[in-house]
Amino acid sequence: MRPIDYRRASSFDDAAAGQIIAGGTNLLDLMKIEVMTPDTVVDITRLDGLSTIEAEDDGLRIGALVTNTMLANDARVRAGWPLLSRAILAGASAQIRNKATTGGNLLQRTRCPYFYDTSQACNKRSPGEGCAARGGAGRMLALFGTSDQCLAAHPSDMAVALAALQAEVEIRGAEGRRRRVPIHDFYRGPGDRPDIETVLDRGDLITAVVLPRPLEGARQTYRKVRDRASYAFALVSVAGSVTMDGETMSDVSLAYGSVAPHPWMDHDVVAMLEGERPSDALFQRAADRLVPDSAPHPDTDYKRTLLRRTFIATLRQLTGLGDATGTDIARTHG
Repeated sequence: MRPIDYRRASSFDDAAAGQIIAGGTNLLDLMKIEVMTPDTVVDITRLDGLSTIEAEDDGLRIGALVTNTMLANDARVRAGWPLLSRAILAGASAQIRNKATTGGNLLQRTRCPYFYDTSQACNKRSPGEGCAARGGAGRMLALFGTSDQCLAAHPSDMAVALAALQAEVEIRGAEGRRRRVPIHDFYRGPGDRPDIETVLDRGDLITAVVLPRPLEGARQTYRKVRDRASYAFALVSVAGSVTMDGETMSDVSLAYGSVAPHPWMDHDVVAMLEGERPSDALFQRAADRLVPDSAPHPDTDYKRTLLRRTFIATLRQLTGLGDATGTDIARTHG
C-alpha cells in the first residue's frame, strides 16, 4: 500500500501543494491501480466561489466544483444551452454525476486500456516508454490529432458539448491572476509529450467554465453512439448547434467526441455549411471533408463509417431533413 499525504486547501494558493482532488471519480480509480501515484492530494472542495452557477452578462459562469447533476438540472442551462444538459445526462450514472465536478470532467484521463495497464508501455503514463496500443487492440482509439507517441482518445461528453457551445475555461494562475482560454485551445495534442494534456501550468487551478450568450432559436443536439444504451463511453459523438435563417443554415457549430485526444472541431466543414441550404448532397460532401481517408490504427477504421453516419444524421436532425425520433433535440430560449 502506497502512503499519501492528504491536505485540505484553505486558500487557492494551497492548491499548488499537490495533486488536486474534488469529486475524485477518476483520480481515485487511477490511484487504486497505481496509474497515478501522487505523494500529496489536496482537497479543494471547501474553497469559496467554486460551487455556484451565476449569470454573467448574458451568459453563465459555472464554478469548477459545480457537480454534473447540478449543472445538467439547472433551469437556465436546460433553457439556453440544452445541448450541455443532454451531453452530461448521456454520460455516467446518477451516482457518479452527483460527485463528478465541472473542472474534474474536463481533466478526466483517457480510457485507453494500455494507459490503465501498468504492465504495458504507455507514453501518456510514462513518457518515453513507448505505445503498446500501436501493436495491440485499438477499438477505442482516436481518428484525428494523434502522434507517433500516442493514439488515445479523450472520453468526456461534457467537454464536447462545451466545445460546440464555444465555452471558455477560467484559470487562476499561481500568482492569483485569472485568464480565460477558449476550450478548443485548452487541450494540447499529444505531440512528443502525450502526458501533458492541457495548457495548465504548475500552480494553475480551473476556477470556472464560462458559457457565452445563447443564440435565440438555435437548434441544439448531442448524438452519442455507444456499445450499450447507458453508462458507456462513446464510440463516436457529435455535438451540434445550428440556427435556421429561413431556408439556410447560420451560426453552425459542431464538435466531435471520442475521435481525438480532445474535443475535435473542423472549421473547414463549418465553412462549407454556413449560409447554405441543407441537403443530403451537401451533407455528404461535408462528410467527405470531415472523415479521414484512413485510420491511424486498423481497429479504429470502423469509426470512419460511424463518424460519417453520425455526422449526417445529426445535421439532418438539426435542419429538419430527418426524423428526430429517439434522439435529443431542443431549441434555445433567449
